[in-house]
Formats: sequence, C-alpha cells, structure tokens
Amino acid sequence: MNVKRKLLLTGASRGIGHATVKHFNAAGWEVFTASRQDWVAECPWAEGLLNHIHLDLEDIDSLIGSMETIKDKMGGRLDALVNNAGVSPKGPEGSRMGVLESDYATWIRVFNVNLFSTALLARGLFDELKAASGSIINVTSIASSKVHPFAGTAYSTSKAALSALTREMAFDFGRHGVRVNAIAPGEIDTSILSPGTAEIVDRLVPMNRLGKPEEVAALIYFLCTSGASYVNGAEIHVNGGQHC
Repeated sequence: MNVKRKLLLTGASRGIGHATVKHFNAAGWEVFTASRQDWVAECPWAEGLLNHIHLDLEDIDSLIGSMETIKDKMGGRLDALVNNAGVSPKGPEGSRMGVLESDYATWIRVFNVNLFSTALLARGLFDELKAASGSIINVTSIASSKVHPFAGTAYSTSKAALSALTREMAFDFGRHGVRVNAIAPGEIDTSILSPGTAEIVDRLVPMNRLGKPEEVAALIYFLCTSGASYVNGAEIHVNGGQHC
C-alpha cells in the first residue's frame, strides 16, 4: 500500500507559501499548514481546514507547548518540513529599519519567527522526519548576503543566521537520513513587495522580470523528492541572476 507523503509548511497564507502548498497538493501529498492566521478559504483542498494548525511563531513558549499536538497530527512520520514563515518589520511608509531604528523587542520578534522557531520545529519533529527519511527546506533571502534597500537589519541578519543554521542542521540530521537545504528567493511577485522593486528589477535582474511564486514552489518540491537525494546543506538562489 502506498503511504501518502506529508508536508508541513509554515507561513502558507500567501505568496511563496501558498504556491508551495498548492504544488504539493497537486502532486498528491497530504498538506499540513501552520500559521497564526486562520485557514485561507480560497485554498482548494478539502482537508485544508482540518489540517491547519494555529501557531504563533513569535511566542516560543506557545510553540513548545504545541509540539505534542503537531506530532499527533503528523501520525508518526513527516516527509517534508518547509520553514517559510518570516517577518520583516518596516518603518513609516514602508521604510527600511536599520540598526538605529530597531529596538530589542524588534530583534526578538524577528529572530523568534525567522530563526529560533525553525530550529525548535525541526528538533521537535526529528523522530517523524527520521521515520520518513524526510527533507527540511528553510526559506532564506537574497538579503542574507547583501544589504537590501527594503529589508531591515533584523530581517537580513536573521536570514543570514538561517543560512548558517541550514548547514548545521544538514550536518546533524544528514547522518540520520534527513536532508536539510535552503532556498534564497530574490524579487518574487507577491503581495508584500515594497514600492521601488520595479526599479531593482530593471537595474539588477538580468532576466528583467520578477520571479513567480510557482517557480520557487517547484524548486522546493524538487528538493523534497528523490531527484535531489544527494543535495544536503545547499542554499539555492532563486533571483533571476541578481548577484550585484
């Protein structure tokens, strides 16, 4: 009997996350989502509401307290964990928040969502991932390796730390048959784009267009399949050639 593969993805309500769960669902996976938002009604699969987990990744104590509930929903195995949730605070009128504009509470909030929760989810679901010889995908950012005009300091440094965490997790988990990789999206056509992104695309993206969420989702899916069975500890850039 074929066992239906399972995906757990954080931050599924829009953009890359939403495209990813649609892609996995179309491929026949059982999709579980986790976010602090309610289930998005326009998502097309019948079990979506039942498989949605309300989870506030800013609240680490709440995350730890929810682990048994999450493990129960997984039923002993998890084929893919995609850590897509992220927060990028903005200043007035969407301005970039640098070091001078970022207080301690901002740093803690961003690192809880973008970094610490990722490590704790993977740790808490290790047995389920090991049972399935599963895969973990961490979503970093083009801002993790360069100063970005719109991404704030806390966001950028949290994503750089997530790149390092991916390598550490690949080392720790790889020997147990669990692969860990990252993708670093560039300018992707989602609802959270900042004003001025079009200028970046015109000047810095050789392909002269925004990326599509579906293009990122297809790569995430590939990394969770047997075609990527020897890819571990990698960070793949999805940015249309934007390297300057």
